[in-house]
Amino acid sequence: MSDAVVHPTAIVSAHAQLGKGVKIGPFCIVGDKVVLGDNVELISHVSIDGNTVVGAGTRIFPFASVGNEPQDLKFHGENSRLEIGERCTIRESVTINPGTENGGMLTKIGNDCLIMASAHVAHDAIIGNNVIMANYVGIAGHCQIGDNVIFGGTSVVHQFTRIGAHAFIGAHSMVDGDVIPYGMAVGNRASLSGLNLVGLKRRKFDREEIHRLRAAYRSIFASEGTLRERVEDAAVMFKGDALVQDVVAFIAAASDRPILLPRNGHSNE
Repeated sequence: MSDAVVHPTAIVSAHAQLGKGVKIGPFCIVGDKVVLGDNVELISHVSIDGNTVVGAGTRIFPFASVGNEPQDLKFHGENSRLEIGERCTIRESVTINPGTENGGMLTKIGNDCLIMASAHVAHDAIIGNNVIMANYVGIAGHCQIGDNVIFGGTSVVHQFTRIGAHAFIGAHSMVDGDVIPYGMAVGNRASLSGLNLVGLKRRKFDREEIHRLRAAYRSIFASEGTLRERVEDAAVMFKGDALVQDVVAFIAAASDRPILLPRNGHSNE
């Protein structure tokens, strides 16, 4: 049996599954299909509903709305899901919606994510591990966000957009195209403004790896030839380099959105 501590003002369904060490604070509401892993803490005034799983050690702060009906007119009550990973921190007034029938039926957030106050994750978004969203970030439906991505405050991402791993999105940016792994996007509308060199160094990437990635970036976003030709050339030239191949594979993959390019047509690196 669970040893959950539930405040007397909280409303917790008898059908909800509560792991060991769960703490549910004042005025929280937990629905029938909710599963809270071990040591999950709901600080106060949290609403969790729907077919929602929250991983062990995650903390959710006041007035967050998690797993409630998506903001999609095509949603008709289908039994879609929301999965939140372990050790996440979800701050005040965050909203996270489950998936829809038109998008795979799943919204998923990885482990160790920090989602700051008033941020929004829409239906069918897939968020990687160690992602940081500053205040008021908006992730639209069907977006795919790689591991270790950082979003500056009040930045927003267009539906169906992909953000590659280790990318950085500057504050106040409106991103309406795919951002390559290790890239940095800034502006409204956003453009590619180089590589996330600060992030790569902080995460202890090898200096030679970064050097080769910069060389490949300059080649891929040069002005000669087409983007496809330059990507194919980089794939051959840097055949044994994992970081470059990540970028090549990302650009080559099918997508509903264009690849973000440098605004001035030059590599900025």
